[in-house]
Amino acid sequence: MFKLKNKVAIITGASRGIGKSIAQEISKSGAHVVCVSRSEGDLLKISNKLNDEGFSSSFFVCDVSDFSDFKKLIDDTVSKFNRVDILVNNAGITKDNLIMRMPESDWDKVIDVNLKGVFNGIKAVSRQMMKQKHGRIINISSIVGLIGNPGQANYAASKAGVIGLGKAVSKELASRNITVNTIAPGYIETDMVEDIQETVKEDLFKQIPLGRIGKPSDIATAVLYLASDEAGYITGQTLTIDGGMTSF
Repeated sequence: MFKLKNKVAIITGASRGIGKSIAQEISKSGAHVVCVSRSEGDLLKISNKLNDEGFSSSFFVCDVSDFSDFKKLIDDTVSKFNRVDILVNNAGITKDNLIMRMPESDWDKVIDVNLKGVFNGIKAVSRQMMKQKHGRIINISSIVGLIGNPGQANYAASKAGVIGLGKAVSKELASRNITVNTIAPGYIETDMVEDIQETVKEDLFKQIPLGRIGKPSDIATAVLYLASDEAGYITGQTLTIDGGMTSF
């Protein structure tokens, strides 16, 4: 089950955290993985590691907030592999501040990467997937896009926008056998969460029924399922993976 042999997958934000785990999981299932981020050095490490382990990977340096950059990524992938089966829009940033102190530039940057970056990816890949009459688009949002969080108005708005964007586009592309789904992770063991003070983490544990912060692999396995043929009848959905935090 959940095999992706001969598939070609693009994963943005693949150099670390959740994106890195997704790249590992997808490649282990047989797909060729194109790892994408703005850091060539980090991309080289993860791509080489996957190839050394016997999987298939390449990389592409891309600023997802720039449509022309994203289009070059898609065009390059199609020229080399003749197809793009899976796109995982995972790249994201935070620039936290209270709304009355938030510089307009911090609002714009977060929206440009987190929301416009997803728009750019879907727009750039949709024509190829429509031509193939098959595709899987998986967007990574956040529970912050569902419930909000003080000091993260820009991040919450961007991630809520990703959910709405996914639902709208799923209706546009469904007739061509292209599914579009969103995953909303809760608190996951990444660099962002590592920066949270220990006392704050303890309070977080109390809000999570499963009593622990999630692992990147918890998200990666869900992406693998949504990317697989077995998930072919699922589209326009938002899967929340948060240990039960938003179940109240």
